[in-house]
Amino acid sequence: MRPARRIGFYAGTFDPVTTGHLDVIERAARLVDRLVIGVAENPAKNPLMPLAERVECVEHELPAIAERTGGELKVTPFNSLLVEAVRAHDATLIFRGLRVLTDFDYEIQMSGVNRRLDATIETVFLMASERTQFISSRLVKEIAGYGGAVSEFVTPYTQERLLARLKARAAG
Repeated sequence: MRPARRIGFYAGTFDPVTTGHLDVIERAARLVDRLVIGVAENPAKNPLMPLAERVECVEHELPAIAERTGGELKVTPFNSLLVEAVRAHDATLIFRGLRVLTDFDYEIQMSGVNRRLDATIETVFLMASERTQFISSRLVKEIAGYGGAVSEFVTPYTQERLLARLKARAAG
């Protein structure tokens, strides 16, 4: 009999995808047979980048991660409750990255709610590595918006897309 495949789900808005996100993706991919990266539409966050472009930025980074981890990686957009997206992909694990104490407060609440919505889905918290724990998409956008260097926080591909979006926004 074949052992069950472990499928995990890592969700975010990824506006933009940062090296912190990529670190969590790589570490989570080592723990499961298949990792689905769910890019949330989330209009409440007023994203700078359209959903399709955020998906594309994440997809661009996955071949190198898959090569290093040997894991199967898939990106999917979603606009639903997280547990519904997790179920749709037959996942049983939700991966969440924690950077600072305020992340923990929010994430523990979400974990509890998700557990109530579906007790078969477990949340796994991965602490941000020391080199990425201060990075957030919001700060990256703010730094880039003021002309600061963000090459340490995003990949060259994402940086190019982010700067183009900021330039287009400024042009009106």
